[in-house]
Amino acid sequence: MGRWFNTAGPCLPAFHYMIPASRRLPEAPGLVEQLGYFVVHAPRQTGKTTALRALADELTATGDYAALHFSCELGEAAGDDYGAAQHGILQEIRSRAETALPPDLGPPPWPDVPDANLLKEALKAWARTCPRPLVLFFDEIDALRGQSLISVLRQLRAGYNERPDGFPASVALCGLRDVRDYKIASGGDPNRLGTASPFNIKLESLRLGDFTPDEVRELYTQHTTETGQPFTAEAVDRAIELTAGQPWLVNALAREIVEKLAVPAPEWITLDHVETAKERLILARATHLDSLAARLAEPRVRRVVEPVLAGTLAQLDPYDDDLQYVRDLGLVATTAPIRIANPIYHEVIVRVLGANVEANVVADPRGFVLPDGRFDFSMLLREFAEFWREHADVLTAGIVYHEVAPQLVLMGYLQRVVNGGGHVEREYGIGRGRIDLLIRWPYHSPAGKRQWQREAIELKVWRKGESDPLTKGLTQLDGYLNRLGLDTGVLVVFDRRPDTAPITDRTTFDHATTPSGHEITLLRA
Repeated sequence: MGRWFNTAGPCLPAFHYMIPASRRLPEAPGLVEQLGYFVVHAPRQTGKTTALRALADELTATGDYAALHFSCELGEAAGDDYGAAQHGILQEIRSRAETALPPDLGPPPWPDVPDANLLKEALKAWARTCPRPLVLFFDEIDALRGQSLISVLRQLRAGYNERPDGFPASVALCGLRDVRDYKIASGGDPNRLGTASPFNIKLESLRLGDFTPDEVRELYTQHTTETGQPFTAEAVDRAIELTAGQPWLVNALAREIVEKLAVPAPEWITLDHVETAKERLILARATHLDSLAARLAEPRVRRVVEPVLAGTLAQLDPYDDDLQYVRDLGLVATTAPIRIANPIYHEVIVRVLGANVEANVVADPRGFVLPDGRFDFSMLLREFAEFWREHADVLTAGIVYHEVAPQLVLMGYLQRVVNGGGHVEREYGIGRGRIDLLIRWPYHSPAGKRQWQREAIELKVWRKGESDPLTKGLTQLDGYLNRLGLDTGVLVVFDRRPDTAPITDRTTFDHATTPSGHEITLLRA
């Protein structure tokens, strides 16, 4: 039986292509050796469970430790019932130990003690009877809430000074968030834990990163080695660009090509296959992508994401709690400047926010195709202007991300009309107040050769208290057209000033020229 690309649950080396798990947390063995209590955090679907299980198995195999990975999810349903949460965790510990540890390293019967210190006494009893130092990885720790989370953290703190003989020698709390957000999960008031840091015995906080470009190539090469099916260099480079190394996306993109598109071996996997798979993933909105999209309505997420989409500067300190939270979710990159983590996430976010617009576009995409197969771009602009005059007020009012509402309306319209046969690519001028769009439409020349029609659009917004962005917009569009090698383009200026003319009157077309002489269609809306 061959291996495959995994997109659900922990990776198993015998069944799945995978990067060696121990390589993904190289600092962890040293922290265990120092008897450290530490935090491992990363966004969902990045390989935490795979890495931690492998690390536990490797530590136990050395003969120096009894290491166990287990999940705290059974305690989630308990809510504030900390007794029930602890019983759920201890039940999971015993179950996992029976599977993962030799019998002589497993826990003894749990002591009959009050719920207030059940976990502490149980772990103490195990540490005292186990012939090796105990190492425990509490996975999904942030599944616990309120009093249950407080109780677990306090008991770990209380037993910490008894390690390694009378309490676990090393403990890792593993979850979506770094430790600073545990106080929020416990009820929002850090004083309820008696300290601003609910796990102030933490030696270090480790973040499981995305795959590097070389690791993506390594993963895809495993498939080539086992099946004889190669990836073109362009296909791999595009996959790296689209996913930015996010592990689930890297696997999902390849799985879509190999299993869903069913590209047969030894046929090469090409750039076109990657583009098709990307579009299918976005449209399918798999559980992982859907769960991220569901976060967009959270005020602290909107505070970070909205300025990014608008191309304006987010006035956030690098240590801002909301920014750190959105980074922990994996929605934005971990490095400056603040930007969406990868192009696929960006596309999903824009489409989710503009979904209501797409649903209201009744224009038939086939009506925009010219007899020679090219796209009628002029007709698209006229039709959008009419759509905007008629529906702008209602549609923008219904978009929660008000700062970027008009841009989302145009992008939703384009997605509905162009997506039938072409592509809309987006660039966001972070801190420059613009969004650049490139429509790519395939057609065939009279000789039958496949060619690409390209049309560039720049979006600007005129806000209250600002000067007319026309001059700056023409300069920026100039650079965009020069980079693309295009002669003409479109500048759209959305007027969001409160005292301006009605939309029906101000939505007009004009012509302009960029500083280097490009002829521009100007749409003021």
